[in-house]
Amino acid sequence: MEVLPMNKGWAGEQRRTTVPLQAKSFRLQDVKLLDSPFQRAREADAAYLLTLDPDRLLSRFREYAGLKPKGAIYGGWESETLSGHSLGHYLSACSLMFAATGDTRFKERIAYILDELEACQNAHGDGYVSAIPNGRTLFQEVAQGNIRAKAFDLNGGWSPFYTLHKLFAGLRDVWRYYGFRQALEIETRLADWVQQTLMGLDEKKMQEVLGCEFGGMNEVLADLYADVGDLGYLQLSRRFQHKAVLDPLARGEDRLANLHGNTQIPKLIGLARRYQLSGDPLDLTAAENFWEFVTHHHSYATGGNSEGEYFGPPDQLADRLTDKTTETCNTYNMLKLTRLLFETDARVAYADFYERALYNHILASQDPTDGMVTYFVPLRGGCAKQYSMPFDTFTCCLGTGMENHAKYEDSIYFHDQDVLYVNLFIPSEVAWKEKGVVVRQETQFPEGDKVSLVFQCDKLTDVALRIRCASWAEPGLRFSVNSQQLDVPARPGSYAEIRRPWRNGDRLEFRIPMKVRLEAMPDNPKRVAIFYGPILLSGELGPERDPAVNNYDYVPVLMADANSLLKRIEPVTGQPCTFRTTGVGKPRDVTLIPFFRMHHRRYAVYWDLVTPEEWARRMAKGQAEQRHQRELEAKPVDFVNPGDTDSENAHQMKGEKLETDEFNNRKYRLSRNGWFSYDLKVLQDQPMALLCTYWGGERSGTRIFELLVDGEMIASQSLGENRPGQFFEEVYPIPTKLTNGKSRVQVMFRAQPDKWAGGVFDVRTIRHSGGGLEDFGR
Repeated sequence: MEVLPMNKGWAGEQRRTTVPLQAKSFRLQDVKLLDSPFQRAREADAAYLLTLDPDRLLSRFREYAGLKPKGAIYGGWESETLSGHSLGHYLSACSLMFAATGDTRFKERIAYILDELEACQNAHGDGYVSAIPNGRTLFQEVAQGNIRAKAFDLNGGWSPFYTLHKLFAGLRDVWRYYGFRQALEIETRLADWVQQTLMGLDEKKMQEVLGCEFGGMNEVLADLYADVGDLGYLQLSRRFQHKAVLDPLARGEDRLANLHGNTQIPKLIGLARRYQLSGDPLDLTAAENFWEFVTHHHSYATGGNSEGEYFGPPDQLADRLTDKTTETCNTYNMLKLTRLLFETDARVAYADFYERALYNHILASQDPTDGMVTYFVPLRGGCAKQYSMPFDTFTCCLGTGMENHAKYEDSIYFHDQDVLYVNLFIPSEVAWKEKGVVVRQETQFPEGDKVSLVFQCDKLTDVALRIRCASWAEPGLRFSVNSQQLDVPARPGSYAEIRRPWRNGDRLEFRIPMKVRLEAMPDNPKRVAIFYGPILLSGELGPERDPAVNNYDYVPVLMADANSLLKRIEPVTGQPCTFRTTGVGKPRDVTLIPFFRMHHRRYAVYWDLVTPEEWARRMAKGQAEQRHQRELEAKPVDFVNPGDTDSENAHQMKGEKLETDEFNNRKYRLSRNGWFSYDLKVLQDQPMALLCTYWGGERSGTRIFELLVDGEMIASQSLGENRPGQFFEEVYPIPTKLTNGKSRVQVMFRAQPDKWAGGVFDVRTIRHSGGGLEDFGR
């Protein structure tokens, strides 16, 4: 194995570009984290990475190459048809971790994995290497023009190009962050195989292929061109141009509603990177438009986006607060896109968003006790974060989570010529070797507002500092050098520039004026999030397993308008970044702490502002709903709780392509392109009906199904925005001919072709008088 010296690899500052970059990144090894929550998060991530067994991640790579596996495959998605994606993430994470820490244990694991991948690739004999089940067959069919593509299925495989993208990215990162030429050679041979596989497809067939999620194939192929200089890889990158999504974005059209979020973001990362390499203005325009649409019209207070993995209509977020908001993968990818756009155009807005999402989503997504990470970061009031399992999950968000906490150094500082950008206020040190200077950042931010930059240099060094004056900052930013005040323009939303010769030991100090502030939902000005500076505050509501969580008054509201509320939020003495509402919380006031510190407790981050009259109406409505629920529980002839094993077994559940999950503290059952059924009691001498409970904010057009009783269809149901932000009930009369002489019937939910049946939260057989919910006090 040939190992190149780090400065002969990509190394951060030698990136091939056509377009001049305004800001260039530092190598990870040139930035050192000091004690902070970010350093501790990286340490937790490193400990987890070292518990993983490379042979288990390599299991199917060896199996499908005709070699005997050396370890049993891991669980979760690795044991399904997305196997192999985690190894790519693991290579990236180990490369990042070695570059940042120098810990040779990561280098040893990388070297071992590369040897194994090379053996697998050699066994295949044509450059192909993967752990995709039936991968050879499905790619052969694609090469022949036999293409069967759905959103996440290409010829029977779960997003196979998505999985290949992760491997490409891992190999690229090994080459760039460490310099193993073996990684570049494996990557190049695999890219040649992709080129051969796709060369016979015309544009129409290629667009069909791109109808299935393909990750960031355009990005990694453009990067391969940058690394080896072969224009063929840039041309191959352009083949992964999904016109149905990218053309409207280039025209400035926001058509993101109902699109899967994390399928789209990597496509724009690829365009942003390709613009740097080729200068095509349409690539940049599409990427910039997408960033503007997502950050300003589809994102929540955390900086995260999507609900149930999908974008909704722009600026319609208030009723899209659930257990499945803000998939963490999305934010991982939005930060990658933001970083590329900042390099191209060093705008404060990009750095502001990066800070928001880094603190309030990425840092908030990791359990500090064991390094496990979230898939979703739920924003419905009364939720608690749910974390991955170390060896039995291996979802996309566990994969990106391996990387998220290994690269906190990569966007604190940037440089250009003789300018040093200070974008993030994180305790750290940056060594600008070309200038012979080390700058040490000392701060307790956000728990304190003071930042010090201390210079270490052997000789007088002329460097300009550009310090981000965040848009959230209050006016009044003041700078001093060695206790001498400076007259420096410092307007929020701009960079303050300080240019002077720096001596060893010079200390630049400044304080960032911060205060408590509110951000309202775009579609509901009376639903607000509370911030301290850039830090999202959350209210602690109790333990994860709280029996009162479904009570109507579990999540307090705030009886105030925006102006008066700010006067009733007070700091808690002796507890930095901790506040408490005083006299406005109904039915109780709340203590507010940074969301990134909220773990293993239920919480709220959005708060409704109400008048006394609105509070009274809420109480009455909540009490009525609880009475209705008690009536439902008392009156059904039979009841099954979908998703609950004991309840479903007691009702002889059957079905195909079954799935279950939990949402807003309630379990539910569903089937994709299949069915499920229960046997329920009925009364033979009385009119009967089914009563089913659904969520009223589903993605339109995907959940269409039929209800059958003993094989005869009695109704069809389409779920979408039936009642946004709420559960709702439907009553379906059962024809008497289907219950006459029977004590039980089979109730089936059957999906229409390529659709979902469900989710179904409750199923009841009830006495029916010919009306609807009025039978139960509604």
